[in-house]
Amino acid sequence: MGKGASREEAVAVLDDLVRLGYLSDERFARAFAAHNAKRYSRRSIAGELKSKGVGSDAIEIALADAEIDDAQAMEALWRRRFGRLPADDRDKARQVRFLQSRGFSVSSILALLRKAKA
Repeated sequence: MGKGASREEAVAVLDDLVRLGYLSDERFARAFAAHNAKRYSRRSIAGELKSKGVGSDAIEIALADAEIDDAQAMEALWRRRFGRLPADDRDKARQVRFLQSRGFSVSSILALLRKAKA
């Protein structure tokens, strides 16, 4: 078995790929934000990008380019996933938990459910 590349060699190759334009945090962030815009909140997308090591400038640009509207995304997601008001408190808790897991705040979720009830 051959010996693997050293850390320094790997870093040099990655630096070359960035310099040549084959690797780009900005391009990755834009693609990630666009792909997830209708399923997750801005806060959730930003957190995920940050956890992947993307810088805050690239995150802000990606979120602006994706034109994410949290209220619109949450309502569309809720309609696709549930399409109806909760039948009881247990069902309501399930819907709230699901939307919270996608990064939406409890206050905005409850406002959506009140709006849908009207």
